[in-house]
Amino acid sequence: MMPDGAADGHQVPVQPANDTPHPAPVDATLARLYGEPLTRLPTDLYIPPDALEIFLDAFEGPLDLLLYLIRRQNFNILDIPMAQVTLQYLVYVEQIRKSNLELAAEYLLMAAMLIEIKSRMLLPKRQDDLIEDAGDPRAELVRRLLDYEQIKTAAVALGNVPQEGRDFVRPELFVEQGLVQPLPDVDPWDLQRAWLDVLRRAKLTQHHRIGRQELSVREHMSAILRTLQSQRFVEFGDLFAGQHTVPIVVVHFVAMLELAKETLIEITQAEPFAPIYVRLAYSPA
Repeated sequence: MMPDGAADGHQVPVQPANDTPHPAPVDATLARLYGEPLTRLPTDLYIPPDALEIFLDAFEGPLDLLLYLIRRQNFNILDIPMAQVTLQYLVYVEQIRKSNLELAAEYLLMAAMLIEIKSRMLLPKRQDDLIEDAGDPRAELVRRLLDYEQIKTAAVALGNVPQEGRDFVRPELFVEQGLVQPLPDVDPWDLQRAWLDVLRRAKLTQHHRIGRQELSVREHMSAILRTLQSQRFVEFGDLFAGQHTVPIVVVHFVAMLELAKETLIEITQAEPFAPIYVRLAYSPA
């Protein structure tokens, strides 16, 4: 078995320190290749120099590395010992610079900042600096470290929240299409007929409440007399003008009969099937 690198002619066989290879025991299986047991390594196997790399600590940037160095040694983040932290930081940067120069560029920028802060702290203060109090050169770095630590803590807490696909999976129920009963199509006319049917049933089940209405025969008698005083003859049907309900018409007719009974009005008709007139009863002077 030979990887792509073997085609270029650069082959480094993996062997022990001495020239005579020690064969593996017959019953010791190192691996399986296409289902067949492999008891010894191939003599032409090429392993690149960087095929296996072990990273004990992984950092997401210069601030992450710097915060790790401070927290690991329990330094006070508000009073960082710049000499020790810078030295440890440069050791790590030197390690990653040898393997990945592009990755080390960002870390080198932070290293330059640490060296600048340390150099500013070592310089003696001038008289005008003592008066104006320029401040601690580490203040800006401390602020950035505190902000980064706060965001990192929030990110870890957010990452611990259960997520779909990582911590749990939503249950899925598969239903055969043949078992699903298709629903009928409803058009506007069907909806209109259903609504009219609801109205019809509502009318059948509605309640009718009978109320009691107070009607006075004496009041209607007085109203008839006032009408006849202004006119000599009044047609029978005209006396019921303005009376719209059946109970009022009945009471009005009873009042007219009471007046005729007491001979206060006269009901006359010239001939059969002629109009009926009502007038006040004649009283001699």
